[in-house]
Amino acid sequence: MDNNNWLNQLLMLGVGTTSIAAEKFKEVSDQLVRDGKLNPEQASIFVNDLLKQVQANQGDLEVQFQRQVRNVMQDIGVARQSEVDELRGRIDRLERQLRELENKNWR
Repeated sequence: MDNNNWLNQLLMLGVGTTSIAAEKFKEVSDQLVRDGKLNPEQASIFVNDLLKQVQANQGDLEVQFQRQVRNVMQDIGVARQSEVDELRGRIDRLERQLRELENKNWR
């Protein structure tokens, strides 16, 4: 399973959700203008302010989400990339040492 692929899909879901929210904010503001409760300038400010808040919170949510994903992966025993890289290095050194020992024995 490609971890980056499903993480990217989840992040894209967040982007899609933000787009849907923006559309709904626009619909609500348009309805308020039609009902005479807001003028077009107020509606524009209303939508822009809401979108700024959503975008600011989205950054915080992404950080929290990434932290939670790391915690879950650690809890279920998935090795971090640095750990895998360290183990690869150790295996390479051991294989090199084994070859050297084999070469000494055949001489």
